Parts: sequence; structure tokens; C-alpha cells
Amino acid sequence: MTADTSTATEYLKQLTTALPELNLPRVTDWGARLAQLGSDGRRLLVAGNGGSAAQAQHLTAELVGRFQTERPPISALSLHAETSSVTAISNDYGYEQVFARQVRAHARPGDIVLLMSGSGRSANLLRAAEAAREVGAATWALTGAAPNPLATLVDEAVTVAAKTVSTVQECHLVVIHLMCAAMDAAVAARDATDSVPSVRANSSASPPQPEGERRPDGARGDSTNLVVVGDAFLDRDHLGRVERVASDEPALVVSGGTTHMRPGGAALAAVLSARQGAPVTLVTALGQDAVGDQLRTLLDEARVEVVDLGLDGSTAVKTRIRAAGRTMMMLDEHDVCLPVGHKGDSALAAARRVLMAAGGVLVSDYGRGVAAHTGLRTVLAEAARRSPLVWDPHPRGAAPVPHTTVVTPNSREARVITSLTGGDTLSDDVEAARAVGRAWGPVQVALTRHEHGAVLLADADLPPLVVPTTVAAGGKADPCGAGDFFAGHLAIMLARGQLPSEAVASAVEAASAYVAAGGPRSLDRPHSNGTPLTGLSSARPAATAQGAIELARAVRARGGTVVAAGGCFDLLHAGHVRLLEQARQLGDCLVVCLNSDNSLSRLKGPSRPIVPAAQRALVLEALASVDAVLVFDEDTPEAAIRALRPAIWVKGGDYAGMEIPEDKLVSSLGGRTVVVPFVAGWSTSSLIESARTR
Repeated sequence: MTADTSTATEYLKQLTTALPELNLPRVTDWGARLAQLGSDGRRLLVAGNGGSAAQAQHLTAELVGRFQTERPPISALSLHAETSSVTAISNDYGYEQVFARQVRAHARPGDIVLLMSGSGRSANLLRAAEAAREVGAATWALTGAAPNPLATLVDEAVTVAAKTVSTVQECHLVVIHLMCAAMDAAVAARDATDSVPSVRANSSASPPQPEGERRPDGARGDSTNLVVVGDAFLDRDHLGRVERVASDEPALVVSGGTTHMRPGGAALAAVLSARQGAPVTLVTALGQDAVGDQLRTLLDEARVEVVDLGLDGSTAVKTRIRAAGRTMMMLDEHDVCLPVGHKGDSALAAARRVLMAAGGVLVSDYGRGVAAHTGLRTVLAEAARRSPLVWDPHPRGAAPVPHTTVVTPNSREARVITSLTGGDTLSDDVEAARAVGRAWGPVQVALTRHEHGAVLLADADLPPLVVPTTVAAGGKADPCGAGDFFAGHLAIMLARGQLPSEAVASAVEAASAYVAAGGPRSLDRPHSNGTPLTGLSSARPAATAQGAIELARAVRARGGTVVAAGGCFDLLHAGHVRLLEQARQLGDCLVVCLNSDNSLSRLKGPSRPIVPAAQRALVLEALASVDAVLVFDEDTPEAAIRALRPAIWVKGGDYAGMEIPEDKLVSSLGGRTVVVPFVAGWSTSSLIESARTR
């Protein structure tokens, strides 16, 4: 065998080894999701360097033109192809920003940004992924072997386990063609479905019996096109103070304060989903009155489109009287009124149009008639066959329509629905979920357990998945809307193509972050440019940072001591663990300020980090001594310290007798810098070097 033949044989061997390892279900799912871009104005933005840039342009040409079959063009742009923009941005802002600035200019919530890299470490692609997340676009990546920074940073990645970049790029070309083939097939299937008459509501066909966990058959992965259906009303929160008891009867007197207004019921679920980065349409029924007008204005400000079925009566108002962080009383000011009033059939037709185009559907039933309307239920049953449908029930509400993917009662609702008694133990909650599954099945049940997380039953006869959570920071946290946030996030994740187990775990974490961030109070904060609300995706630095800042604020408010420590923690070792244990003993909470991947690389060199920031944060948060993690991207933790305002800033004993850079800043904020004993014999750098030389 000649040398040239041997080289070619080895080259082909690498290629044939890598190809069978491709994540074909995800590739096919991406193709199906690209097929949706052509119908609603959304677009694909692609970026890459070198050979990946050429492949990016190959993909966009297939979408704007055609692959194999005739279909409408799909909007797709290769960001490197605009040479004037590339050179101008590189000259003015540096090459790291060459794609990020274009993403900020062109991408909108609901768009898809696909980043292609053989190594997964190109700084300009990492900045582009961060920019896409800021504007609410979905992020995908085609990279080489995982783990790598880009695959960790994006929403979804297809990685290629190959030794050479050339093999990676050849596999990427295969992925491009497979996506295009799946896209053509999805367009053809959609066109065929659109030509078939609608499914009748009383069809005798029944969904298959569940066999373990099921990925929704209709999941098209369009996380940016959610339709929320349900009863909307106006919420009023009056925040006052209690200083005395009434003289003539044993009643607390709430005095002073302010009143805040926000969307309530299904309208709140829609707003919270929109704040997670998803374009949302709300199908509801509003009255022709001042309250209805006010609610429409609030929804418009939240960028929620509304399909108003019309209400035969006035729009409902609910008022909470709150003091000292607790709800003292709730007033429900209106009786139930029937939906589909003055707008009739035209409104139902509009509802059908948006539901048939939905990537995911959430029915937020508050027992006031929208989810029980016969005509709308027929449309919902049809939509459930096309897209994942999450049903958030109410004890006075309607039963889910056939083909519902997941129902999300809380533990109290489940007991009322099934007429069960019992406590709130895990065993009691699992039995309540089983009863719901048997009563409404076959359907998967995600029963929420308040501060204890959730349980997921894929089948009433199978063991449950238990997803625990930590108690939300802040002591008297306001849980209002947590169930709506959970259900909306779950629907978005299912629409993205996640398994229910993945989606429920993500929803538990997101809802916990929402409560920690202040619950409904988070709606009062400015929120622009489509930036997703904190808590959308697990283990993301933005979500961790917000929770850490809220924790520090809450601990200070109740007179506690906030302790903070900083570092890279690239390979967590016994010295780190001991330092953090000692730091935690100095106060009432410990927040770790963690260098981001870019910050660590600038500090330690291009070979670091060994472990991506999201995973480092996850390991740190698992320690009993650590209450929260704040990831910072700067070279120093100064901005993190300003945000946290710690009473105590902790450094390891190796800084003993040295000037500590953060000391002046900490002192200016009213805190103190201290050093705890050094644990000899442990060094991340020496551990890495030892591993490399073995």
C-alpha cells in the first residue's frame, strides 16, 4: 500500500467513524424548524470563519433558492458575506464583534442564529451567541468535539467527534444537506396536511397509549411562536403596611401604600412567556369596558398579540391586599361571564389561524369559560395533533382536550380534581398525579409542588421523575405567577423539541429563578430589546447573576451579613472546598463571584478554562457552603462586588500579608476584606500540569 493510499484510507476511516455519531434526530428537527421560517417572516442568520464561512453560505443559498423540491424561499443571511460591514466592524470594534454587531442589527425575537465552528472556541462566534441571546433569538451551533465553549453557550448544538477540522467540516456539510432534506419533507407534509379537512372534535380516533416518556409528535421546535389560550383579567396589588388591629373587631388595618396593576390569569401567563423571549399570541375574551382597554394596553406594552373572542359582560378584576410581604386578602370583583360575545365566528376563525401556526400551545384555564367553549375546544384538539399542548388546569375549569401533551396541576388542584385527600408529602403528591393521569389519560402529568419542585409521570403505572428545587431566595418571596411561569416555560421547551423530562427540569429551575427575582415584582422592571427574562435557560450566567443579586439584597434587608468570594475554580479541589466552608461561616449567605470563560482565558491563557463556566457554576452551587454564584466577564470582580455590596469579601490565605486589589472598593461600599487560612498542597495549575504529564 502506498503512502498516499494509506493517508486516504485513514482519512476516510475518520469520516466513516464520525458520521454515525451525528445526532440525527436533532438534525432532522432543525430541518423541520427551518421549514417554519418561511411562513411568518422570521429568518436564519448563519456565521462561521474560513471553511465554515463557505459552508454557511452554502446553507443560505439552499434556503433562499431550493434544495431538491420547489417551495417558497426562506429568509437566510450569511453574516460574513457583507464585506463592507465585516471590514468596517472589524476596523471600528475589533474582529471579536464582527458577527455580534450584525446579530444585534438584524436578529429579532424568534429568529434563529446558527454558528459554525470546527473548534467551538472562536471568540467572534461566542460574542455572536451572547448577542443573539440578548435579542431573544434562538441559538444553534455546528461544532467539533464537545465539550467546547460554543456548544455550552448556545441553546442547541450538533457536535462532531473527529480529530481533524477537515473531517468536522465535511460532517457539517452532510448535516447541512440532511437539514435541507428534512426541511423539504416538512414543507411537503405541511402542504399535504393543509389540504386535508379539519379533524372533527368527536372523532373516534384516540391517541396511542403512553409507553414511558414521549416526545410530542407535533413538536416543531419553534420556541418563538407560542399561543396562550385562557381567561384574562386585571390584577391589582395594593401594597400597604399593618401597624395596628381595628378597635371594634379583630381585623388588621392596612394603611397607606401604593397600587400596582398588571395582567392576570392567562394574560399573566402570556406576558411571562413573552418575557422569556418567545413571541406570544393570547387567545382570550375581554369586555368592552375601561378595564378591558387597560388590559389591552398592558398586553401591547408587553409585546403580546391578542385575539379577542369578545366577552358578554365586564372584564374581571382581582385585587390582592398585601403588607409585610404577605397577602392579607384577595378580592374577586366580577362574576364569570361567557366568552365569544360580540365578535362571534370571526374571532374563532382568527383563533384557529394562530393555533394552526403555533409552535406550542399553552391553555391557561382559570375556570371562567374560555377553555370550556365548544368551538374553541374543537380547534384546540386539532392544534394538539400538530404542536405540543400544555394544559394548566383549574379545579372549576374544563378537562383537557384529546391529544394534550402535558397537564400541570399543582398538588392542591390535583387533589380537588380527583377528590383525593392527603397531605403534601412526596408520596401523596405522586398518588395525586397518578389519579390525574388515570382520570384524564393517556396524558403526561407534571404536578408542581410549590417550593419542593415537581414530579413528572409519563405513565400512571410507571415510577415518577422527581425534580427538586432549592427554596427561592428572599424569605417572604411572592410566588404569584410561579405556576404560570412554569407552564409557559414548559410549553416553550417542548416546542423546541425537548423531552418532557428535560423541559420539566428546566421549568422548575426557571420558575424558581422567577420567584427569587421577586415574582410579579419583576414585571415592574424595565425590559427592552426582547431580552429574555432571567431564568429561561438552566445554568446560564445571566440567570445565576440575577438570583445572586436578589439573594444579597434580601439578606441585607433582613439585617443579615452577605459574604462573597471570587475566583476561577476551574478544577474544584479540596483547597477550594475548605476556603468556601470557612467563608460561609462568616455570615448568613455566601455568593461566589466566578470568572467567565473569556475572563479566565485572559487571566490564565488560551488553554483555559478546562471546565466551561456553566458547569463550574453548577458544581459550586452543589456545595452546601455556597448559596449562589455570580458569573462576571470583566478582568476583575469589581462590577460584581458593586452589585452584591458584600459585608465581607474573602480571600485565601495565600494573600496573607499582601495588598488585596478589591480591598478599597469593598471598604468604600461599607464592607471589609478578610483572609481565611490557606490549605497547603493544592493548586489548580499544578493539578492540570500533573494530568498533562502523566
